[in-house]
Amino acid sequence: MANRVVWSLAFLLVLIVMTRTWAKVLRAARSTRNVLLLGLAAVFLSLNWGTYVWSVITNQVVEASLGYFINPLVSVALGVVLLRERLRVGQWVAVGVAVLAVGVLTVSYGRPPWISIVLAVSFGIYGLIKKQVGVGSVESLTIETAVLSPVALVVMVIMAQRGESGLTSGDPGLTFLLILLGVVTALPLLAFGGAANRIPLSTLGLLQYLTPVIQFLLAIAVFHEAMNLSRWIGFLLVWVSLVIMSVDGLRSSRSRTTALEVIEPD
Repeated sequence: MANRVVWSLAFLLVLIVMTRTWAKVLRAARSTRNVLLLGLAAVFLSLNWGTYVWSVITNQVVEASLGYFINPLVSVALGVVLLRERLRVGQWVAVGVAVLAVGVLTVSYGRPPWISIVLAVSFGIYGLIKKQVGVGSVESLTIETAVLSPVALVVMVIMAQRGESGLTSGDPGLTFLLILLGVVTALPLLAFGGAANRIPLSTLGLLQYLTPVIQFLLAIAVFHEAMNLSRWIGFLLVWVSLVIMSVDGLRSSRSRTTALEVIEPD
């Protein structure tokens, strides 16, 4: 996590220098509101990262993938509760099916799927805050990582002193991979930040299916995590929910397009 934060900031600083966008970053950073909100966003982002890292090293990738499957539904719920976005009937049905799925998985695990819930809620709130700030993706992510970097640097120094740092292990391949974390972390978040400012939060949530699909396939095919019948049923309900929401979204988009074509003057 510490390496992700520090090397993401380093990558962003290089990007800012290359694109000569220092003025935009400084202008965004002058606003106390921006800094406070993005600092709060950074807290939820770090909570998300930490939970995901913990899920991987404790062999709970299936549950982590569930978190990112239900994240779009959390984004929809946040849009309704906090932004007063209206849901169509199809969206209500999708949310209801997802709630049922979480109930089934709670019975299967013998506990609520906390990893999934924390991942979904933390990233949903992160997206909500980014939408409210309305700052460019490069500027906002630079401020977020700058807020987290002092803590990350302290962690890296302590680990190096204890001889537990991968960065100072003497393995050039590992060092390269840790530095590369900056690029592979920053690029998706920049894209996410750009999207958060341009499209409705409920729509944004619908576009995030690819990550959990890949995570789920890795968990089953590579890490060989167990899936009993009740868990398959729970995941099936989640997928049904996402299909309902996707179909509803496509129909709504086509209806809006048709309506615009009708009212356009010849």
